[in-house]
Amino acid sequence: MQNSEEQKFRVRNLEISDKGKGFIELLQQLSVCDSVSDKEFEDRFRELTSLGDNHVICVIEDELAGKIVATGSVFIEKKFLRNCIKLSSNCGKVGHVEDVVVDSNVRGKQLGKKIINFLTDHARSVGCYKVILDCSVENKLFYEKCGFKQKEIQMAMYFD
Repeated sequence: MQNSEEQKFRVRNLEISDKGKGFIELLQQLSVCDSVSDKEFEDRFRELTSLGDNHVICVIEDELAGKIVATGSVFIEKKFLRNCIKLSSNCGKVGHVEDVVVDSNVRGKQLGKKIINFLTDHARSVGCYKVILDCSVENKLFYEKCGFKQKEIQMAMYFD
């Protein structure tokens, strides 16, 4: 039987009603995120939902408060490199974890780890041979505790 904390903080897929439960405000704790209109949210939600297992956004809702308190996403890159014996395919897949954030008011409850486990389990289940992510130096230890290892160097080019 699950304890009340596990029932209170269960991981699930993003739902369209989550905008009204503070989803965008939670993302604003992670990075610059302008306000998103209901129509913009609905359009993007439907676009991402149409990708099925190739793009998953998960959330944890504090069901007592009716508020989204953690989120993360994984998108699946299909490659020509690497084969997948499990799926009898000569073309591999890589999971890219993005936008992981836990509300500052509930940190320390292992919610980030729950999000990462959900996303990595999904990537494994669709045949990915690895999962990768970029993180800040400050978050390196957290991801190492989740089983990730530092590899090579991240680089970025931003467009105005």
